[in-house]
Amino acid sequence: MELVNKRVLVVGLGKSGQAAASALVRHGALVQVCDAKAVEHFDSDMIAGLEKQGVKIRAGEYPQIDPDHYDMLVASPGISLEIEPFQQAFKHGLPVIGEVELAYQIKKPQLTMLAVTGTNGKTTTTALLEHILRQGGRRAAAGGNIGTPLTSLVEEMPEGIIAVEMSSFQLETIREFHPRVSGMLNITPDHLDRHKSMPAYTAAKARIFENQDLSDQALLNYDDAAVREMAAVCPAQVWFFSQKQLLKQGVFLDDGQIVIASEGALYPVCGRDEVLLRGSHNMENILCASGMAFCCGVAVEAIGSALKTFRGVRHRMEEAATLDGVLYINDSKATNPDSVMKALDAFQQPIILIAGGRNKGSKFDQLAALVKQKVKALILLGEARNEIRQAVMDVDFQNIYEVDTLEAAVNQARQLARSGDVVLLSPACASWDMFLNYEQRGDVFCGLVNR
Repeated sequence: MELVNKRVLVVGLGKSGQAAASALVRHGALVQVCDAKAVEHFDSDMIAGLEKQGVKIRAGEYPQIDPDHYDMLVASPGISLEIEPFQQAFKHGLPVIGEVELAYQIKKPQLTMLAVTGTNGKTTTTALLEHILRQGGRRAAAGGNIGTPLTSLVEEMPEGIIAVEMSSFQLETIREFHPRVSGMLNITPDHLDRHKSMPAYTAAKARIFENQDLSDQALLNYDDAAVREMAAVCPAQVWFFSQKQLLKQGVFLDDGQIVIASEGALYPVCGRDEVLLRGSHNMENILCASGMAFCCGVAVEAIGSALKTFRGVRHRMEEAATLDGVLYINDSKATNPDSVMKALDAFQQPIILIAGGRNKGSKFDQLAALVKQKVKALILLGEARNEIRQAVMDVDFQNIYEVDTLEAAVNQARQLARSGDVVLLSPACASWDMFLNYEQRGDVFCGLVNR
């Protein structure tokens, strides 16, 4: 992509927008960044740093878009493509790409990208994949939706492998993004406030392999019907992974062993009970990451060794502390009901569940049925607490406590908990009604527990 003297508008002043703007400047573009929020909402040092690089800041409003002023727009993933600047760009035929696509366009040819998507488990799978690659002797990093903007990583890594976590928002704005190996974990309702329908959400997810070909591989979850059906339209070599099905080619469980099948041979990786991650949802992540690494040539022995040492990622089933015999779990990244259901299924102990936040268009009826089976007490907070309360009351669950702050929720949970219980922060909702992001919510929870 030729960027010298190209007039580029980056929409969004978050981490992705900042990284994209800096990368564009380094490649010779004339860069402006805009955001609907006023300038006082942002760190002054960050603003000064961008301006020192030559980036023009337009905060508090969006500019009019036309070919006389802009050649291209770069979209931050959290901003809807329905807003006026993008609609004007589409009307004028101006290209709109995302930060991930920009990173792909400016990376060195020797740098390989692997990509993971799905509704739940993306972060854990991406981090585990990076861990396996490093265990196998590869120069590897993780980026994208996992926290480090991809444009920052590709500038630092002229060669090696990047495991990229891809959200549906990021996949909306790809054009040529082409992962060597892709992984599709699962599809359940999420972000319907933005995508409007399950077919549209599923189609956005399926874009992860649209630029692949038969020289590439795609790891698909055989146990998820919506994902399994994608094999019919996937242009890459399809490898399945499954907890339930023995496969001729792919990764599966067989009598408590993780096994990889390839070209008629079976490769035992390690025992299911040897891995550190708990829960069937994490086994889904393990099988996918193992298969993706194997397709990149990582030795089976290195994969097994990595699985035995990987402890997970922050804010996803993270053990915050054990106090008076009570295990406190930070699962702040569980921002939809399906993710919470998987967390609940990971425990046999009595559970005190802390949930609530901003609903992303989800229904809570299936979660409510599992709450009735698994939860000792439910503590609700945030914008969606009335919706969740009604859903659980509809299945005749009554042990509900409502609070206004996360501190009050932790205090309430400690009063209710007895030795042997689990206090689980697994909100089923986004954090934006009370926190900047799920990381801040999880950090506050861990701080409160440890205090």
